[in-house]
Amino acid sequence: MNTYVALCAVGAEKVLGNELKHLGYKLAGDAPGRVSFAGDDDAMYRANYCLRMSDRVYLQIAKYPAEDFDELFDGCYDASWQDFLRKDSRVVVDKVRVFRSKLNSEHTIQAMVHKAIYKKLGDSYRMQNMPESGEEIKVRVYMENNTAHILLDTSGEPLHKRGYRTANVPAPLRETTAAVLLQEMLWKRKFPLHDPFCGSGTIAIEATLYAHNVAPGLGRHFAYENLKIYNQQRAVEIKKEEASKIRTDVLCRITGSDIDPECVEKARLNAEHACVMAGRALQLIGSDAKIERPDFIQSDFADLHAPEGYDEGLLLCNPPYGERIGDVEEAEALYRRMSCLFTSFPGWKIGVITSQKSFQKCAGVYAQKLKSVKAGNLDTILYMYDAK
Repeated sequence: MNTYVALCAVGAEKVLGNELKHLGYKLAGDAPGRVSFAGDDDAMYRANYCLRMSDRVYLQIAKYPAEDFDELFDGCYDASWQDFLRKDSRVVVDKVRVFRSKLNSEHTIQAMVHKAIYKKLGDSYRMQNMPESGEEIKVRVYMENNTAHILLDTSGEPLHKRGYRTANVPAPLRETTAAVLLQEMLWKRKFPLHDPFCGSGTIAIEATLYAHNVAPGLGRHFAYENLKIYNQQRAVEIKKEEASKIRTDVLCRITGSDIDPECVEKARLNAEHACVMAGRALQLIGSDAKIERPDFIQSDFADLHAPEGYDEGLLLCNPPYGERIGDVEEAEALYRRMSCLFTSFPGWKIGVITSQKSFQKCAGVYAQKLKSVKAGNLDTILYMYDAK
């Protein structure tokens, strides 16, 4: 049994933990921005394919006490790096995080771990100088309470890069953040969902993948493919297992709108890419079935109303913050206009994510629940309104 560490946005640890338990893994503790879990060798593949809310998945190579640099070096050297890395692997210790530890020089910790890894590889392969001509392998170090956690990246590109979003808009919402919002709002596919500020379509697309049980990583590559432990046959088998779980028989109403026609076209294009990705996964198991595309229209949010016959649903949106788009005054003017949504969608739950703490005052409606969520580098708040 191995220990893995899944990174996530600060504030999303609980919903990520629930997702891991749903996949059948036992949690092994958490800290701000990450959740540890126990899993077999298959977990390296399945977690990367399936996790919707994690940014990266690491394999813990070593965990040991280190109060001085000799202990840091020796503990790292003792790990069986030769089982994971090839003789030409190019190792990069990309990040070091320190918390309440005697060793607090991130640069020196980085250099010492890098040296220990190459010393072990050199001794194992009987080479004085490692060529470093192969694929880049990333290692991350956490020094916490005088304990070193040495982690090997199995994901590569961050997991929010599903591969379907080729048409971007300014300040797009991360796919993993959209997945977190859906879980925080307790959305189920039997309820209609609409995003009145759809932008590149991320919320509606992530809802579509979730509703049809499409694992978000089925259409991309991962860093574990460059490790010695990579078993291509087993990875393909697990990919087919996850493809067989895709639901093509469900009916759901997932829509989005935006006042900008260019955004609407980009959202449609991204949604098509996502659904084609799902279709290719289905082809692996001999199915030519397709999943339903979300529907996007051009509209000012002020002209929207709950569709006839749908007394319940979820309105979930990521309006401009005034941080990256426009200014705060423009954002607050927009928020004041957004008050109409609460009367135009009676009986619907509403979720709004923004970094502006003045949202409730501007909209004139106060949320029943607030949730702090890190969205990229921004500290944001998800305002959650119950159905009236």
